Amino acid sequence: MKAVVATGPGGLEVLRTVTMPDPAPAAGEAVVRLSAIGVNFIDIYFRTGLYKAPAPVLLGHEGAGTVEAVGKGVTTVKPGDRVAYAGIRGSYAELHSVPASQLVPLPDSVRFEQGAAVMLQGMTAHYLTYSTYPLKPGDTALVHAAAGGVGLLLIQIAKKRGAIVIGTTSTEEKAKLAMEAGADHVILYDRTDFQAETRRLTGGRGVNVVYDSVGKATFAKSLDSLATLGMMVSYGNASGPAPAIEPLTLSQKGSLFLTRPVMGHYVATRESLLWRAGDVLGWVADGSLKLHISHEFPLEEAGKAQQLLGSRGSTGKLLLKTGAIQ
Repeated sequence: MKAVVATGPGGLEVLRTVTMPDPAPAAGEAVVRLSAIGVNFIDIYFRTGLYKAPAPVLLGHEGAGTVEAVGKGVTTVKPGDRVAYAGIRGSYAELHSVPASQLVPLPDSVRFEQGAAVMLQGMTAHYLTYSTYPLKPGDTALVHAAAGGVGLLLIQIAKKRGAIVIGTTSTEEKAKLAMEAGADHVILYDRTDFQAETRRLTGGRGVNVVYDSVGKATFAKSLDSLATLGMMVSYGNASGPAPAIEPLTLSQKGSLFLTRPVMGHYVATRESLLWRAGDVLGWVADGSLKLHISHEFPLEEAGKAQQLLGSRGSTGKLLLKTGAIQ
């Protein structure tokens, strides 16, 4: 099979398309012939070495395709099943052997591209709004990178929860996408101080929660955008890791809460995985959750996809395609 790996930590030059033996499923695993593969910032973090892994580094954490073979003891899926998954590294490949317990069925009306586009980012938006800070009707949320893959889904799910959403973006084009997704207000952060504007929009009170995937560049002002007892949810590092903070600072700014969640802890059981994936895929199937897939690249052009994502010049979701029959 063909796969894309990183030969070691570094820039795009470390990416290689290689030929590897076809995987055989171990006990409890299933081999998936991938059709569509999601591209995410976590792939860049592993390629650059921000997240450590032995070389050659297997990349990719999300995909959708057809079960090709199953290992001993697998009863939840069978060859021919249409499935999707997220959170298992190694999906930049034509075939991927994954724990069968991590596979979820794709509804008949959901295409492989949609499944690969929504699993990681959709479940992230789900746990952020349902569990990390469970939004209530009337809550106000500040969503950074509002036109990004998670951002557009996060806005839609936050509106399902009854929240008032303020988004931040860099361009008019991105602002339009965020508004179409349901944002109540969008701040162009290159033109306007988002912290001051967030305070103005909330009558000086601040927001109940900030969902921040940007990290270093937005962290300090995000804290200053929170209301008393507000929660800072730092769930990404697009501009670099967020800086260290003294716990006393949280009390001085209004007894704030700070958390750095990862999806794995929110889908640690089969029950929680099926709940979150079932909700998200169900909303895609019934049309109430809209996906914005902005670019599709052949597997061999994974570097181009990562370059576009890392430049923050993209909107919505980026996919890799293997050419497998749909």
